[in-house]
Amino acid sequence: MALSDLLYPDNPKRKKELIQLHQELLDCMSTNFHATNELVGVLNEHLGCTITPIKMQESSTVKENCEIIIQVMSEIQHQVQKIDSDMKEKLEPVLYQKLCDIKEPELEKIAIAQRVFSIIFGEATSTAAMVAIKLLGSNNLTLSASKLIGLLAQIGASVLGGISITIIGLGLEMILHAILGAMERSQLLTAVRSYEKHLAEFKAASEKYQHAIHEVTSLVRQQVQ
Repeated sequence: MALSDLLYPDNPKRKKELIQLHQELLDCMSTNFHATNELVGVLNEHLGCTITPIKMQESSTVKENCEIIIQVMSEIQHQVQKIDSDMKEKLEPVLYQKLCDIKEPELEKIAIAQRVFSIIFGEATSTAAMVAIKLLGSNNLTLSASKLIGLLAQIGASVLGGISITIIGLGLEMILHAILGAMERSQLLTAVRSYEKHLAEFKAASEKYQHAIHEVTSLVRQQVQ
């Protein structure tokens, strides 16, 4: 037993809590990577985008992996904004207003969007138009993505950011050293509380983000069946 554990008997428990919280964070990040790649696949296949899928880098830190997902989420937002700009440019103001009006029937919006994509691509499916309308009209996806990007940036800049994402295969002492270094009891308590706060916010934002993506991807699956 380390001297610090003799001086502060609750340290071993706190250390285990930190390791568990770290693993929960990684699991949540992994799910976000998967959900983001699902959306990337839909955009690439149906809207002519060329966004590169992402993968968690086990040899990198939490911050570096946060930056990977932030970059691709920002690219997705850019592509959605570009689609909106194309719609606005190529449609008469009245038709564009119909796309923006939540009271307009979705089928009519899809028909309008398909007309624009036919101009852009030469040919367009109703699935592509439906995806575009869903993305443009999805405040859930826009807001949840923006929220998640902000939280990822916070996590990357926090005490968590410099920690390697690798857990499996490392010895307990190596993990503790990576997370804690030579923290005293007060620092350890602060670290646990910081982790808990970030993780609670991150989980909630991730669930909303993943749900918003699922709404789009599930519609695409139903459309192509």
